[in-house]
Amino acid sequence: MSVVMAGVGVQPRWVGIGMASPLSTSSSPGINSNGKFRIKMAVTPVDEKKKAYTLQKSEEAFSKAKELMPGGVNSPVRAFKSVGGQPILFDSVKGSHMWDIDGNEYIDYVGSWGPAIIGHADDKVLGALAETMKKGTSFGAPCLLENVLAEMVIAAVPSVEMVRFVNSGTEACMGVLRLARAFTGREKIIKFEGCYHGHADPFLVKAGSGVATLGLPDSPGVPRAATFETLTSPYNDIETVENLFKTNEIAAIILEPVVGNAGFIPPKPGFLDALRQITKENGALLIFDEVMTGFRLSYGGAQEYFGITPDLTTLGKVIGGGLPVGAYGGRREIMEMVAPAGPMYQAGTLSGNPLAMTAGIHTLKRLKEPGSYDYLNKVTGELIQGIVDAGKKAGHAICGGYIRGMFGFFFTDGPVYNFDDAKKSDTSKFARFYRGMLEEGVYFAPSQFEAGFTSLAHTTEDIQQTIAAAEKVFQRI
Repeated sequence: MSVVMAGVGVQPRWVGIGMASPLSTSSSPGINSNGKFRIKMAVTPVDEKKKAYTLQKSEEAFSKAKELMPGGVNSPVRAFKSVGGQPILFDSVKGSHMWDIDGNEYIDYVGSWGPAIIGHADDKVLGALAETMKKGTSFGAPCLLENVLAEMVIAAVPSVEMVRFVNSGTEACMGVLRLARAFTGREKIIKFEGCYHGHADPFLVKAGSGVATLGLPDSPGVPRAATFETLTSPYNDIETVENLFKTNEIAAIILEPVVGNAGFIPPKPGFLDALRQITKENGALLIFDEVMTGFRLSYGGAQEYFGITPDLTTLGKVIGGGLPVGAYGGRREIMEMVAPAGPMYQAGTLSGNPLAMTAGIHTLKRLKEPGSYDYLNKVTGELIQGIVDAGKKAGHAICGGYIRGMFGFFFTDGPVYNFDDAKKSDTSKFARFYRGMLEEGVYFAPSQFEAGFTSLAHTTEDIQQTIAAAEKVFQRI
């Protein structure tokens, strides 16, 4: 078996489109020298007779929720609009598993949309949070934990010399955009079709994520003036970017270095290098939105994995260990424009709160242990290879890819290089597959246009059970 070489210059693995997808045989934190897994999980035993799958309690609760909250949810994709069927209300999580209020158990590949990279409700993280809560949940003032997490982020992420903590990925992207414009004295930005940078007005132009899921081209309520300076290009299309620079003064390019909000779409070889070069030549800034990829593709994020250092970076998800958090950081000379060091204003009541800092610190400590990313690469590779092979064997058009703990698959022959390619997917077939997998006890993101995530808590048994479920569902659909 071939060994995956991880690090700079290594390309993501695509399967199902005539390209090899070798799996790592490196040692990992989840495997002993004798090859046996040593991860322990508290999983509810399964009865010999599998109980009938029902969502009656979820249905009742969701009906009530729709009277209380718009669409019954607090984030649109959770409403299952693109996959149909009954949205699920969850009761508890542990490790790689989730339980809904009807008592159904699922292997989880959403991971709270990315943060749960070491597994849900990790005992060490919970223990640390319990100790921190004894001192209080929010100070509204500086605390030592902010220094600790800031030092860890700066040491890990190549572009970050100073960092500002906020409370969400959206807030991080809002702040970094204002900072880029303040530093360059320019207003126009380039974003890529299908890339999602939160729900701030300037970014809701050809966005992915929930906007793509719901089929909304843009959002009502966004004034034309808010998006007038936002230019767009297809992802992986450097020629369009070059043409935009010829006729515009650009403040910054912002992108997901690996797209996750239009499904899993990696950069073509040379694409990120070309963006780095053109921004340097034109006095513009390069911003990596690593809210999703940060600490997931490698300890130093996508920028460490691909060997490309941007000027500014946004972070979130993993650095809060499951609690609300976001951050933006970059070169010291740029970050010193942020108030109170400089004139660019941004503030937040709960920014740097002790609970989020604690969860982030202990999550990053776990990720830094030797073999963590080899293990993520191994289980994710086995998962995607198994799903794509099962789909093709059953006669379906399908392709997929992965890097470490992030993956995706599309119901199209592929390859998928941009959002237009992703939209060629058979979304109705994905919806049938999705609902079938729920009945088999597997929880994926409820949209064709969202990446999936594995964790250090996923076991080989989880992967094998998922592939077996996929084989059954592929035959049914």
